[in-house]
Amino acid sequence: MSVIPDKAEAAKVPAADHTLRILSYLAGRPAPVAASAIARELELPRSTVYHLLSTLAAHGFVLHLQEERRWGLGTSAFELAGGYTRQQPLARRGAPLVAALSDRLGESAHLAVMSGGDVLYIVEERAPRRPALVTDVGVRLPAHLTASGRAMLAALPREQVRALYPDTSAFPVRTGQGPETPRELRELLREVRARGYATEDGEVAVGLRSVGAAVLDASGWPVAAVAVTWGIEELDEALLAGSVQETAALLESRLRR
Repeated sequence: MSVIPDKAEAAKVPAADHTLRILSYLAGRPAPVAASAIARELELPRSTVYHLLSTLAAHGFVLHLQEERRWGLGTSAFELAGGYTRQQPLARRGAPLVAALSDRLGESAHLAVMSGGDVLYIVEERAPRRPALVTDVGVRLPAHLTASGRAMLAALPREQVRALYPDTSAFPVRTGQGPETPRELRELLREVRARGYATEDGEVAVGLRSVGAAVLDASGWPVAAVAVTWGIEELDEALLAGSVQETAALLESRLRR
């Protein structure tokens, strides 16, 4: 006998049903929306929508953009998405592609996902006789300092980035380099979008550089990022970035099958 309730059974818990419908609705919108639009589209009482949104906001599942009077998904919802992705075949499908990328370039390569304001490394391929790295499977690093993190942040809605980095307290540093204010981060991410890939130079570890490219799902959401790290040698950054972008695109296509 199945223990999974059908929709009729689920509707017997209206608060839970309404909450999940609101989250699903926000997840399908390209930008934050007004509470009145949520109530109208879902045919729910406005008072119910405002009450549920306030509760979701208190737990970080939605964020309220007061100036715009709109609501969007919060970082806790993103955490759930990241957890789901990690349980799916992302690492399994990404591992051989990351290994092939490392072999082709002769440099260390990684696959990472966002976890709040950090990146979490889920695949790590160390190239032989290359510099020691601080990254490894299970390691977390501040997203704004890493090429992987910057690639994913650049693909997030600006409201999500604003929620992750509301003020200067959200900008830890490792080597004394990197963005330290929301304005500096916005400018950096603007450059990433224009270039098509992210870079970092000595901001995670002195003497190491990286390039990274985001892996997007069918809706354009960054589910992961592929990156390559090398030492102080003067390598062709554009060439490395091109290979990283090709690997990210290949992983995208495999995840969407």
